[in-house]
Amino acid sequence: MLNSQLISLLPDLATFILVVNKGSFTAAAKELGVTPSALSKLITRLEASLSVKLFERTTRTLQITQSGQKIYQQSVAMVNAAQQAVDISNAEHSEPVGTITVAAPKAFLSIVLQPIVTPFLQRYPNIELKLKVSDGDISMLEQGIDIMFRLTDAPYENLISRELGKVNLSLCASPEYLALKGLPTHPTDLMHHDCLYLGETKTDHIWNFFRENETHTIPVSGRYAVNHSQMRLNGVKDGLGIGIFPDFVIKEAVKNGEVIEVLQDWTIKGNYHGVIAMQYAPSKYMPARLRVFIDYAIQHLPI
Repeated sequence: MLNSQLISLLPDLATFILVVNKGSFTAAAKELGVTPSALSKLITRLEASLSVKLFERTTRTLQITQSGQKIYQQSVAMVNAAQQAVDISNAEHSEPVGTITVAAPKAFLSIVLQPIVTPFLQRYPNIELKLKVSDGDISMLEQGIDIMFRLTDAPYENLISRELGKVNLSLCASPEYLALKGLPTHPTDLMHHDCLYLGETKTDHIWNFFRENETHTIPVSGRYAVNHSQMRLNGVKDGLGIGIFPDFVIKEAVKNGEVIEVLQDWTIKGNYHGVIAMQYAPSKYMPARLRVFIDYAIQHLPI
């Protein structure tokens, strides 16, 4: 395709992104200040230029096609690159300014990240910080995330990753529960105990244990499953059974004697296990607001 033809398509591709994000011609047209029919004609023109159908249209719905989804992903990358060009000017400011959107798993955000929020905002009064809970895989581009924290043994390879520490999965129970039901000394003992697990997926009740050359896959059961770490920890404190947690979640409870760790000589593999990775898109011209947040997190996070 000639450069002149490509240049003429760029505004139409940006408009196409807006239509997809808004979900209708009417909503997108309202934001652009044009009529829905004019916007529909623009998309028809773009489809003709690309020789591909972008939407399946009915009187009530607007459904993106598989080809349209692929073009949307590339168009989002294009707009992100354009945004980075705009952000170059911000990088030159001596005082960091603007919005930072940070995503992290719920427990990590609440226990580890939240304590540094107020001092960070006090230090940088011209920065606006938005926090999002992200307990699963997310797309930074599509969801507008600047920086994400992941607890994983497989950080995203297309992003820059700063390892801040390690997180292990731990089991614990209340002293009262262990006095009543006994202390498990081997993973297989868990099949005779009440266990609290996440309940996010069909396999959350299957726990994998490793020690040297020995491995065990244990299907556990219990009467209480919840994917909120503090609620699960409260259940453990109340004697409902043995719960599974990232180690930073139960650190204070163990220190205060509210719960006791069990099977500490075994490694448990599962969700929220591995390294604590702070990840962000590679950029030669990083905005000052992102640079100061990254530096502050590395220096002040309590991990």
